[in-house]
Amino acid sequence: MATPYYIIEERKLRDNLQVIADVARKADVEIILAFKAFALWKTFPIFREYIKSTTASSLSEARMAVEKFGAPAHTFSPAYTDDEIEGIAACSSHLTFNSLSQYDRYHQRLGRNVSIGLRVNPEYSEVETLLYNPCAPGTRFGVTADKLPEQLPADIEGFHCHCHCESGSDVLQRTLVHIEEKFSRWFPQLKWLNLGGGHLMTRKDYDIPLLIRLMHGLHDRYPWLKIILEPGSAFAWQTGPLVSHVVDIVEDKGIRTAILDVSFTCHMPDCLEMPYFPEVRGARHVDEQDTLAPLSHCYRLGGNSCLSGDYMSSWSFDHELVLGEEVVFEDMIHYTTVKTNMFNGISHPSIVMQHTDGSLELLRQYSSDDYLSRMD
Repeated sequence: MATPYYIIEERKLRDNLQVIADVARKADVEIILAFKAFALWKTFPIFREYIKSTTASSLSEARMAVEKFGAPAHTFSPAYTDDEIEGIAACSSHLTFNSLSQYDRYHQRLGRNVSIGLRVNPEYSEVETLLYNPCAPGTRFGVTADKLPEQLPADIEGFHCHCHCESGSDVLQRTLVHIEEKFSRWFPQLKWLNLGGGHLMTRKDYDIPLLIRLMHGLHDRYPWLKIILEPGSAFAWQTGPLVSHVVDIVEDKGIRTAILDVSFTCHMPDCLEMPYFPEVRGARHVDEQDTLAPLSHCYRLGGNSCLSGDYMSSWSFDHELVLGEEVVFEDMIHYTTVKTNMFNGISHPSIVMQHTDGSLELLRQYSSDDYLSRMD
């Protein structure tokens, strides 16, 4: 294809889904898809073969759960609003409040078919990047144990606790100590415990047997509690790249920049926010501390927006890049496809599915009409 595109590899997606389904069965937990990490609804028929539910954080996501996935959502939002709460509740099987004040304001407007939860903060997380740490001092997420009444309101049926980001089961093991220490005295009043996302069980070095043992331990100690996990990245981890093309090569002060037909700020924002360096096929990232000999040809990779910082450096290739050449960013399906934006009017890359038989299906192609229609 001449335009940039994300390509989802169905076989890799199904492999991840099978791992997740096996963990859910062996650990006797429910594992649901978090839309914040993956929301390409044309793939939901595949997901429905392996999982039954999803998690939403807005009215739009809750509607997508019902209208596109076919089941009401487990919903959490930092703050619900007067004009959306009833619409969200109508699309939710579970709804978690972030604060007791939000609970007081809205719980009577949810209806009898919604199981109410409260987000709690164990004040412990091993996420080092503050931008992604939900338990950092001053966090706006969750209620600490010292603010909870000894007797919960009768209609609160669950606790929701999110502390992880692409973490291993060893991190969960350490985190559970803090969760139970602070909140287990309320567990007899509950029906379910949602341990949030960030459980990267499809990563090759993830200790799945430990996760299963931890879940069995929870069942042994609290047999009445239904345990829920809602990972995002794990579902689409390593399921496909973003394919871009070199459209120009410029040089200043000895620094060569290959300008691409994609943008870091528009199409790969986590690379600038986290920040992290993505894997580029056929290239190696080098920095001042790199002790390995660089390949022959070094470039910054520059996005095609007007933001001065829309670039990452430096990447070493084994050949001179030429106009029109593909530059492939690996593992760009989870989060990236959800967080894309049209800053500068730059169109989204197309979305392609590679089926198990090798055939390609164009799921969506974008144009300038999509940008102009935002105000329609």
